[in-house]
Amino acid sequence: MRYIIQIDTATEVCSVSLSREGITLDHIQSSEPNMHASRLTSYVEQILFQNSLKFSDISAVAVSMGPGSYTGLRIGVSTAKGLCYALDIPLIGINTLESMFNGLVNKVILQEGSLYFPMIDARRMEVYTMAFDEDGKQVLPTQAKIIDELSFAEFHLKEAFLFGSGANKFQDLFRANPQVHIISQFQHSSAHMSALAWKRFEAHEVENLIYFEPYYLKEFVASKPKR
Repeated sequence: MRYIIQIDTATEVCSVSLSREGITLDHIQSSEPNMHASRLTSYVEQILFQNSLKFSDISAVAVSMGPGSYTGLRIGVSTAKGLCYALDIPLIGINTLESMFNGLVNKVILQEGSLYFPMIDARRMEVYTMAFDEDGKQVLPTQAKIIDELSFAEFHLKEAFLFGSGANKFQDLFRANPQVHIISQFQHSSAHMSALAWKRFEAHEVENLIYFEPYYLKEFVASKPKR
């Protein structure tokens, strides 16, 4: 049996899951603010204990590599790399937006002729996003995009479905637009990586532990603390 630990700290959700050959067995997650660093390693230990496994039973670690929160990504990737170094097992990097789309596919029936935009909040009216058609083909690459009322006009013959932490803030903006739909019930989770992680593990598509870094997409800009 091949077990993979999956870590996702790219958003406000701190999530750890366990999969076996592409099937999710268990997951633990929380959306409490600012708790990624304090909870992540304990979640890994807890999920192994819950499933009567030891660290030596793990064949690989998959991590959501970004885009997403700068601090969250650093915590997740650092923890994943530390586990892989200590256990001498491979690291699998998964694009966060690709993982989100995979999670949506397992929850809803995709509509023919539509486009699907996983979105991660990048503050104000900006999001990290990419686009897929109903067959899972990538239509737009990963990008940082400022959204306004005309953002999807170029796809005038297709309906656009937005989902994820970055999509919910556009409910009012597109309320009167019949082309754009918000899937508000989507929940972010490391469990969405299971099939992707297993496919890459089988294909030996693993990361170089020395050089692997999170996919930040944008440079980190520190803000001044409020008085």
